[in-house]
Amino acid sequence: MKKFRRIGVLTSGGDAPGMNAAIRAVTRAAIAHGVEVMGIYRGYSGLISGDIKPLGLRDVSNIINKGGTMLYSDRCPEFKTEEGMAKAIETCRKFNIDGIVAIGGDGTFRGATDLTARGIPCVGLPGTIDNDITSTDNTIGFDTAMNTVIDLVDKLRDTCESHARCSVVEVMGRGAGDIALYTSIASGASAVVIPEIEANDDEICSKIEAARKLGKRNFIVIVSEGVGSEYGPALTEKIEKVTGVESRFSRFAHIVRGGSPTLKDRMMATKMGAFAVDMLLEGRSNIVICEKKSETVAVDINYALVIDRMYKGKLKEGDLEPFSVEDIDMMKREIEEKKTSIRETYDLSREINL
Repeated sequence: MKKFRRIGVLTSGGDAPGMNAAIRAVTRAAIAHGVEVMGIYRGYSGLISGDIKPLGLRDVSNIINKGGTMLYSDRCPEFKTEEGMAKAIETCRKFNIDGIVAIGGDGTFRGATDLTARGIPCVGLPGTIDNDITSTDNTIGFDTAMNTVIDLVDKLRDTCESHARCSVVEVMGRGAGDIALYTSIASGASAVVIPEIEANDDEICSKIEAARKLGKRNFIVIVSEGVGSEYGPALTEKIEKVTGVESRFSRFAHIVRGGSPTLKDRMMATKMGAFAVDMLLEGRSNIVICEKKSETVAVDINYALVIDRMYKGKLKEGDLEPFSVEDIDMMKREIEEKKTSIRETYDLSREINL
């Protein structure tokens, strides 16, 4: 088993509330085990350029409550090249970094598995507001993003009620409709549109008309960005034309990424960060730390990447070759469970939200 004297921690891809809590947990858990920690700034770009500084106990004080990432983030096309990868490996040798905890999404995990294959053991943490990593039930930042949406929708509803208006709201989520789906129920939206389920504009308009006849004055329709940037504005126009209800379109965009993380995100990030250090020091690497049925578990990073592509319909030729029949069956079961959960939650929203 490799002895770890010094590890690095980085954040990559889109920022997410709770990333700082994860950085704090990784740093303090490692130091508690007698292992030094190096903060790698600007993700894989910083790993290539050597933008690296030691992190002590006090360096991560008073960050658990802050959104964003104190290590900053960056997209790094150079890291995808052999030349860029070679520079990153050389940086690790220069700074005596024995392993890395990488916090981010699927792109971050691909980088982590490339580093592991080249002799730098890595563990991934799922940090993204979108909750679009199939191998975990929840991602760091997802809960905070949903609470931000709810707060903003509640404010919009005040104006909708005053003016008997409909607000069509587009929220982030990339190709996943999780943020839109759950916040539609929690905020009492009249309807929700997500990429996983085909939209029915006529049904939405009919629902608004029926609720209006019952005396309802305010209407909220939440749309996931995954259905396309033109959909929301077009739906807004259609609702006003068909129902006669004055309608406005709002795009919350990146404001949903920011803000102080919720208790749930702070706790999950802390558990995952400490668990990642434990796994690394036990000799485990090329894994993603996930939450499954409220338990913190380690999942093979290649399994996590492939099940994600399978769920999203993006499997490449040869992706399944390294896996056994049992593994593939398990992937299919997990995907079916996720799809069933989304369908049941969507049906719930149609039943109770008027």
